[in-house]
Amino acid sequence: MTTVVEQLVDALGDAVSTDAATLSIAQADKSGHRSASAPLAVVTARTVADVQAVMRIASSTGTGVVTRGAGTGLAGGAIASAGEIVLSTAAMDRVLEIKEADQLAVVEPGILNGRLNEILAAQGFWFAPDPASRAISTVGGNIATNAGGLLCAKYGVTRDAVLGLKVVLADGRLLDLGHRSVKGVTGFDLTALMVGSEGLLGVIVEATVRIRRAVPGTIATIASYFPSVTDAAAAAAAITAAGIQPSVMELMDSASLEAAATLLDLPGITTGEAHLVVQTDGPAAQQEADAALAVILSVGGRGALSTDPVEGERLLAVRRSMHPAMERLGTTLIEDVSVPRSALPAMFAEIVRIEQRYGIRIPTVAHAGDGNLHPNFIFAGPEVPEQIWLAADELFGAALRLGGTLTGEHGIGILKKRWLGLELGDDQLELQRQIKQVFDPQGILNPGKVF
Repeated sequence: MTTVVEQLVDALGDAVSTDAATLSIAQADKSGHRSASAPLAVVTARTVADVQAVMRIASSTGTGVVTRGAGTGLAGGAIASAGEIVLSTAAMDRVLEIKEADQLAVVEPGILNGRLNEILAAQGFWFAPDPASRAISTVGGNIATNAGGLLCAKYGVTRDAVLGLKVVLADGRLLDLGHRSVKGVTGFDLTALMVGSEGLLGVIVEATVRIRRAVPGTIATIASYFPSVTDAAAAAAAITAAGIQPSVMELMDSASLEAAATLLDLPGITTGEAHLVVQTDGPAAQQEADAALAVILSVGGRGALSTDPVEGERLLAVRRSMHPAMERLGTTLIEDVSVPRSALPAMFAEIVRIEQRYGIRIPTVAHAGDGNLHPNFIFAGPEVPEQIWLAADELFGAALRLGGTLTGEHGIGILKKRWLGLELGDDQLELQRQIKQVFDPQGILNPGKVF
């Protein structure tokens, strides 16, 4: 009887790797966590037919499959273990079509977010989902986790940009979901169900996405500073309450700002204070920025406004460097809670309280425009200390009490599954398990994740 690996090699040849270094890479992602054992093989799919072949072999043998893009996830969702096949879609990285008249593009899942935007920019378009990892994360991964990013407060998260998907099911069947039209309500919205499903329901092999025309006019950027992170959060909430719609509004506490400034070796970045960067775009950018700066000054912040695009990108680069800056400090448990925007100051106050209770620092950044916070727990060694889990438990509970959620964009993966029922409740949790079983009756897709 042939082994699973032998069947894969027979069907896919040199697309199958059992090289120890390749297998080792698939045991970890950017979450800082690592599985205890190596998977069976890594299959680098080049076509939809390759993906279907892998799933048919996996289905016939009852073998688990972990779909993986660039491995930039922060919840352990693409980590593989013993007895599992890693199905990489990173080599499926083509732009298949750009339809300017309909403002859509058809892409393969392995294309990097940043690369897609480079291609679109040459034709005067852009793809709105803008995770901080855009230079290294794939569009397929963005879809699998419903990634948000710096621009989502104004332009929406990944789900808002997906019109249709081609998905290979656990048994190898190919589904063509969604539509190319702006509207479409035929049957249940399985496209939306797939977005954010973390590889549990199928393998995304193609996406039809909305693209936008380049935004004309000025881009205005405000760099502002506050005595405390709760002051900065209050300013962000006040800007939202004033009806101002920034394209970017990012908050960094003093610890995260200092780490980022050190990593980039940037002169002129003030540390010891909390930092709020606000960017506006479009025809009313200057007026909106002036109004936002007035709010900042009125609540005790200090700031300066620039319409120099180079300076604007420099300021956003500080925020985008947060994750590599944290990696230099030790092993990082990067969390991802969201609360209503008006509750942002209260959530930061809860983080300060938890820091004081447990005697730890929790460097935190936030997409302040939509209430999505990324608290970072830093520790030494590969295992999360119990004290960190206790502090995280309190933090999650605080987010839920404030009307928020356990994850805004990173997903549940393996890191948060113990808390899933706390937010969903028993009935919804069971219903979601039943949905999983409909799509994947053998439970071979991303086993051990989320549920």
